[in-house]
This record gives sequence, C-alpha cells and structure tokens, in this order.
Amino acid sequence: MRIATVGTGGIGGFLAVKLANAGHEVITIARGAHLEAIRAQGLQLQSETGTEIVHPALATDSTDDVGPVDAIIFGVKGDALGAAAKTCLPMIGPDTVVVPFLNGVEAAERLAQILPVQSVANGVAWISTTISAPGVIKQTGDFHSFIFAERDNRSSARIEALRDAINASGSSAPDRQDIDKELWSKFVLFAALSGVTAAGRCTVGDIRSIPELASLFKSAVSETARIGRAHGVALDADIEEQVWSSMMAFPPQARASTAIDLEHGRPLEIDWVSGAAVRLAAEVGMDAPVNSALYAVLLPHKRGR
Repeated sequence: MRIATVGTGGIGGFLAVKLANAGHEVITIARGAHLEAIRAQGLQLQSETGTEIVHPALATDSTDDVGPVDAIIFGVKGDALGAAAKTCLPMIGPDTVVVPFLNGVEAAERLAQILPVQSVANGVAWISTTISAPGVIKQTGDFHSFIFAERDNRSSARIEALRDAINASGSSAPDRQDIDKELWSKFVLFAALSGVTAAGRCTVGDIRSIPELASLFKSAVSETARIGRAHGVALDADIEEQVWSSMMAFPPQARASTAIDLEHGRPLEIDWVSGAAVRLAAEVGMDAPVNSALYAVLLPHKRGR
C-alpha cells in the first residue's frame, strides 16, 4: 500500500516504522527539526524490544509533492486538525481513506467538514508513544492496538486492506463492529485521566492511593459514560468497572499526555477532552459538573506557558 502519515508524531511515527519495515511505501509528513532528522538519519522507533530504523520513501513538509495515496494515518493534536486536514487534500484520490487517531470523539466529524466525506473513516489508538528527540519515536509499554472502521461501520475493501497491513506489520488492528462504542470507551477513560492528572498535577499512583482523588476520577468516568449513553452509544453496562480495572494495571507513575504538556508549558488540547465532554453534555440537555470543573481549572493553561 501507499500510505502517508500526517503528523508523524507518536502514533503516525510508530505506524510509519512498522508499515515501512513490512514493505509498504510510506510517506512521512513532518516539519522542522523532526523532518530534517528523518531525512538525515531515518525514522527511529525505540521500545523495550530494541530500536527499529526506516528511511521513508519520502519525507516532506509539502503534500503537493506526494500525489494520491491509499491511506492517510492522521494523528495531530486536536487544535491542529483544521490546518492539517487541508494539507491532506492533494493526497486524496477517489478511494483514499483518512483514518484519524486523535484524542476525543469528534475528529471524524470535524474532518468530514473539510475533506471529502467519503474519504473519512474513524479510529482510536491504544498506545503510549512520544517524540523523544527529532526523528525518534519512543514507545512506553507493550500495548499497541489500532481500531478503525468506516464511519457507518460497513465493511469496505480499503479498511480491510489497511487492517491487514497493520496486522502483518507486527502491530494490532482488531476487527470491531461498533466504532462509536470503541471511541467512547477510550474517551470515558481518557477524559477522566486527562482532567484529573493534569488538574491535580498527579499520577495514576496518586489516584489509586488518595481516596479523594479516586472519588473524583470515578465521578468523572461515570459522568462521561452517562453523556455517551445519552448520545446513543452502546457502552458496556460495566464500563465504569472496566476503566477502574485498567487503572489498576497502569504503571503508578503514568499520567495523561495533558499532564505532561502542562508540565512542559505546552498548549493543552482540553477543548477536545474535558471541554468536549461539557459541550457534548449540553447537546443532550445534561449538566457535566465534574468535567466542567476540570476544564475550568485547566483553562488558564490552555495556550501553554
């Protein structure tokens, strides 16, 4: 397949390495020092099993150089979606599929307002990665699962082809029947983890060991699950218990990316996490006091230091 990664960050970079090493033609869209490092020394993926290095078929900051591709792996921060989506237009052919892997549950709908509707699929990534240095992606933990589908869950050859490619590359792209359920299942966890670890400047270990933080976290989980169900999402009846079980398995020092961005003075994508929960609650006539409070506490830091 001919595959482009738009935002060759933690998610796009991981998949770029895996897919290129599996023999696919991978084009990495990047910029600045990250792009120059990829051009000079290749794209590196560091994990507990070692380091993999690939030299993409093309590394560029201009999508005008690319031409149509089979698939676009779209992974940027929520605030960058609009500008990044426009750069995809020169790469979209009649059968191109754009798979977003962003935090939150609104990315596909937002993309469909900019890109051809028929090109946009939906997806959710379960992986912990970051750019540790220009040209270097670091994976923490051994989980890496990419769930995606057409927005209406129908079967399609292009989704099956990309799923097969990722599975054959040594990563995981399981077949799921309800993409909205998958997105919201992660959102229920991530909205709580993002809001609490950032607002509380704390870790998963703190949430587990401090009863007041645990209560706040569980309240955020329950509230976000209620919002999803009010939107008609078929979340599991025990989603709250599933999320808490997941928290028991996380490393105690773990934090959401929002907390890490806050620590480093970077802009926060809270409009697409806690802020999205508040907005989506209002759409169905609900209040969201827990997410509203977390959003308000983080708002002064929204634009970074």
